Amino acid sequence: MIFVFTRKKLMKIMCITAVLICGFITVKNGGLQATFGREVSNDWGLNYIENGKTPQGNASREVLKKYNAYYAGEDTEKVIYLTFDAGYENGYTERILDTLKKHNVKATFFLVGNYLETKPDIVKRMVEEGHIVGNHTYSHPDMSKISTSEGFKDELVKMENKYKEITGKDMLKIYRPPQGKFSEENLSMAKAMGYKTVFWSLAYVDWLEDKQPTKDEAFSKLLTRIHPGAVVLLHSTSKTNCEILDELITKWKDMGYSFKSIEELN
Repeated sequence: MIFVFTRKKLMKIMCITAVLICGFITVKNGGLQATFGREVSNDWGLNYIENGKTPQGNASREVLKKYNAYYAGEDTEKVIYLTFDAGYENGYTERILDTLKKHNVKATFFLVGNYLETKPDIVKRMVEEGHIVGNHTYSHPDMSKISTSEGFKDELVKMENKYKEITGKDMLKIYRPPQGKFSEENLSMAKAMGYKTVFWSLAYVDWLEDKQPTKDEAFSKLLTRIHPGAVVLLHSTSKTNCEILDELITKWKDMGYSFKSIEELN
């Protein structure tokens, strides 16, 4: 028997096959989840619909709030929550701290274990100058692949212990998943530990050492997409960020923005 396929039928078969091979996407409780076999995880993502407005996250505010998780503040006030992610020191953080001090801006630095181990003096300076050190896990794994509460807890508690060893203080329970990889189970585990999970509503590609954005490229994202209640993610390993931060904060202030601590995000 000979089967004759029209182009339309062939395209339909190809689409069905691709879905069977690659997995499928489901929407659960308002949050986007990608399912491949038994693995269910999310990569935090944003959809910028209009400059100056809060982008859409791939999980809604309502879903996140159930887990004491956030990605932006309310859009009724021109406020910025400034955050930096740092897995290691690249020679720029002290200059960044100088700039923040000049502008009297308090930021949150999400650090990992390597940073605490290798740069305790800079960590102490962050704390002494009123910045928050957030928990970015001890070893920066894909947390969405950690299915047990014991494994999840271990990554955060090791950071807590090292931080207290260095500073003599308890770490504030503010958590950011490495690379924005998470699952609803992770969010639930973090909440059970008393943590607030913080994603972001504004970021740009600033982490590639050998391909740093120009000043104009950085400003084209960081100035046009800033919005009331923005949680801004920058990497402190970025040479560009270090060089533009003074002017960037000045421009944001000229646009009518002020800065708040991540503790006030709700």
